[in-house]
Amino acid sequence: LFRSEKRRLLREELPRVRAAAVDWRNGLAGLLIALVGFSLIRGRSDISQLAGPWNVSVGLLLLVALCAGAVAALSLLRAANGPPAMTPVIRLLPKEKADHLEVRATVRALRRGIVMSFICAALLIAAVGTTWYGPAKNEPRLQLVTPRETVCGHVIRLGSGIITMGTEAGEVSVNLNQIRSLRPIASCP
Repeated sequence: LFRSEKRRLLREELPRVRAAAVDWRNGLAGLLIALVGFSLIRGRSDISQLAGPWNVSVGLLLLVALCAGAVAALSLLRAANGPPAMTPVIRLLPKEKADHLEVRATVRALRRGIVMSFICAALLIAAVGTTWYGPAKNEPRLQLVTPRETVCGHVIRLGSGIITMGTEAGEVSVNLNQIRSLRPIASCP
């Protein structure tokens, strides 16, 4: 009785593990899709708007997340579908033993896929968070001198003969005909 129960468990082991791998693959794919969808909701959409070296950090986080996601996807596909290889006839084992060895390989691939999926998710969260909350790149500043005042800030709008500047005091509009000098500067005094 013990031997027949053992054989039954061995016979059912591979299909059970493969079914679990498919469920994990689908669940983790849904998680990553939700995470990517969430990351598109708000925040900067372009890392070139971030100050250095934050922009490089986001790029590296995204690259490593992509690699982790690829390893996760391939591992989960391997776990769900088996290896994309054919065993030579010389190396064939009895079915129960071969299936058990395949189960061990499938479980390793499944565990690797799960871990890499969570690493990918953590890296995506870190990249999105850095994009949202990292310091913005300094916009170019202009210093305008008119007969009445000197205005320093960044250009918000330009049109109809009026330039609107963003300054520390708020928005200031200046008629282009009144500008006596204009020069770009690194930061306002």
